[in-house]
Amino acid sequence: MIYIINGPNLNLLGTREPEIYGSERFELFLEKLQQQFPETKLEYRQSNIEGELVNFIQEAGKKATAIVINAAAYSHTSVAIADAIKAVALPAIEVHISNIYSRESFRHHSYLSAVCIAVISGCGLDGYRLAIDHLSKTQQ
Repeated sequence: MIYIINGPNLNLLGTREPEIYGSERFELFLEKLQQQFPETKLEYRQSNIEGELVNFIQEAGKKATAIVINAAAYSHTSVAIADAIKAVALPAIEVHISNIYSRESFRHHSYLSAVCIAVISGCGLDGYRLAIDHLSKTQQ
Protein backbone atom coordinates (compact mmCIF):
# COMPACT_ATOMS: atom_id res chain seq x y z
CA MET A 1 0.00 0.00 0.00
CA ILE A 2 1.22 3.48 -0.89
CA TYR A 3 0.03 6.48 1.07
CA ILE A 4 -0.50 9.70 -0.86
CA ILE A 5 -0.36 12.61 1.56
CA ASN A 6 -1.26 16.14 0.46
CA GLY A 7 -0.78 19.28 2.50
CA PRO A 8 -2.43 22.68 2.76
CA ASN A 9 -4.64 24.10 0.06
CA LEU A 10 -4.37 20.99 -2.12
CA ASN A 11 -8.00 20.30 -1.26
CA LEU A 12 -8.68 23.25 -3.57
CA LEU A 13 -7.15 21.65 -6.66
CA GLY A 14 -9.32 22.27 -9.66
CA THR A 15 -10.25 25.77 -8.55
CA ARG A 16 -7.09 27.19 -6.94
CA GLU A 17 -4.87 29.03 -9.41
CA PRO A 18 -5.62 26.67 -12.31
CA GLU A 19 -2.90 28.34 -14.39
CA ILE A 20 -0.37 26.89 -11.90
CA TYR A 21 -2.09 23.79 -10.50
CA GLY A 22 -4.44 22.75 -13.30
CA SER A 23 -8.20 22.40 -13.35
CA GLU A 24 -8.62 18.78 -12.24
CA ARG A 25 -9.86 17.93 -8.75
CA PHE A 26 -7.52 15.55 -6.94
CA GLU A 27 -10.28 13.08 -6.08
CA LEU A 28 -10.99 12.56 -9.79
CA PHE A 29 -7.30 12.23 -10.54
CA LEU A 30 -6.95 9.69 -7.71
CA GLU A 31 -9.56 7.47 -9.38
CA LYS A 32 -7.48 7.52 -12.57
CA LEU A 33 -4.33 6.67 -10.60
CA GLN A 34 -6.01 3.66 -9.01
CA GLN A 35 -7.08 2.48 -12.47
CA GLN A 36 -3.52 2.86 -13.75
CA PHE A 37 -2.12 0.89 -10.80
CA PRO A 38 -4.77 -1.74 -10.05
CA GLU A 39 -2.24 -3.95 -8.25
CA THR A 40 -1.30 -1.17 -5.81
CA LYS A 41 -3.63 -0.04 -3.03
CA LEU A 42 -3.52 3.74 -2.74
CA GLU A 43 -4.57 5.41 0.50
CA TYR A 44 -5.17 9.15 0.29
CA ARG A 45 -4.94 11.71 3.07
CA GLN A 46 -5.06 15.53 2.95
CA SER A 47 -4.91 18.17 5.64
CA ASN A 48 -4.28 21.85 6.00
CA ILE A 49 -2.87 21.20 9.49
CA GLU A 50 0.82 20.36 9.98
CA GLY A 51 0.30 18.06 12.98
CA GLU A 52 -2.29 16.02 11.09
CA LEU A 53 0.22 15.48 8.29
CA VAL A 54 2.69 14.18 10.87
CA ASN A 55 -0.04 11.83 12.16
CA PHE A 56 -0.74 10.59 8.61
CA ILE A 57 2.96 9.87 8.09
CA GLN A 58 3.10 7.93 11.35
CA GLU A 59 -0.07 6.04 10.33
CA ALA A 60 1.57 5.19 7.01
CA GLY A 61 4.58 3.88 8.92
CA LYS A 62 2.34 1.18 10.41
CA LYS A 63 0.30 0.34 7.30
CA ALA A 64 2.09 1.29 4.09
CA THR A 65 5.13 0.27 2.11
CA ALA A 66 5.85 3.77 0.78
CA ILE A 67 4.73 7.41 0.82
CA VAL A 68 4.12 9.98 -1.88
CA ILE A 69 4.01 13.37 -0.19
CA ASN A 70 3.17 16.84 -1.38
CA ALA A 71 3.42 18.84 1.82
CA ALA A 72 2.85 22.01 -0.22
CA ALA A 73 3.98 25.13 1.68
CA TYR A 74 5.01 22.99 4.68
CA SER A 75 7.77 21.52 2.50
CA HIS A 76 9.61 24.80 2.95
CA THR A 77 9.01 25.24 6.67
CA SER A 78 8.41 21.96 8.48
CA VAL A 79 11.19 20.17 10.28
CA ALA A 80 8.45 18.15 12.03
CA ILE A 81 7.22 16.62 8.77
CA ALA A 82 10.79 15.84 7.70
CA ASP A 83 11.45 14.21 11.08
CA ALA A 84 8.29 12.11 10.76
CA ILE A 85 9.32 10.83 7.32
CA LYS A 86 12.76 9.98 8.66
CA ALA A 87 11.27 8.27 11.73
CA VAL A 88 8.98 5.90 9.82
CA ALA A 89 11.83 4.75 7.57
CA LEU A 90 9.64 4.18 4.51
CA PRO A 91 10.71 5.15 1.02
CA ALA A 92 9.09 8.51 0.32
CA ILE A 93 8.94 10.63 -2.79
CA GLU A 94 8.32 14.36 -2.55
CA VAL A 95 6.03 15.74 -5.26
CA HIS A 96 5.32 19.33 -6.26
CA ILE A 97 2.76 20.06 -8.96
CA SER A 98 4.48 23.28 -10.01
CA ASN A 99 8.16 23.80 -10.65
CA ILE A 100 9.14 25.21 -7.27
CA TYR A 101 12.47 26.40 -8.70
CA SER A 102 10.77 28.77 -11.15
CA ARG A 103 8.72 30.38 -8.41
CA GLU A 104 9.48 32.59 -5.40
CA SER A 105 12.91 32.00 -3.85
CA PHE A 106 11.48 30.83 -0.51
CA ARG A 107 10.09 27.78 -2.37
CA HIS A 108 13.54 26.71 -3.57
CA HIS A 109 14.43 24.97 -0.30
CA SER A 110 12.58 21.95 1.01
CA TYR A 111 13.19 20.31 4.37
CA LEU A 112 11.71 17.09 2.97
CA SER A 113 14.09 16.54 0.08
CA ALA A 114 16.91 15.25 2.26
CA VAL A 115 14.71 12.51 3.77
CA CYS A 116 13.02 11.44 0.53
CA ILE A 117 14.44 9.07 -2.07
CA ALA A 118 13.40 11.37 -4.93
CA VAL A 119 11.81 14.73 -5.72
CA ILE A 120 9.45 15.35 -8.63
CA SER A 121 8.69 18.98 -9.37
CA GLY A 122 6.91 20.72 -12.20
CA CYS A 123 5.20 17.74 -13.87
CA GLY A 124 1.70 18.71 -12.81
CA LEU A 125 -0.47 15.96 -11.37
CA ASP A 126 1.50 13.49 -13.48
CA GLY A 127 4.22 13.77 -10.82
CA TYR A 128 2.11 11.54 -8.58
CA ARG A 129 1.90 8.89 -11.31
CA LEU A 130 5.64 9.05 -11.83
CA ALA A 131 6.22 8.64 -8.10
CA ILE A 132 3.88 5.66 -7.80
CA ASP A 133 5.38 4.05 -10.88
CA HIS A 134 8.88 4.40 -9.44
CA LEU A 135 7.87 3.09 -6.01
CA SER A 136 5.97 0.18 -7.56
CA LYS A 137 9.02 -0.87 -9.57
CA THR A 138 11.45 -0.57 -6.67
CA GLN A 139 9.25 -2.56 -4.29
CA GLN A 140 8.89 -5.66 -6.47
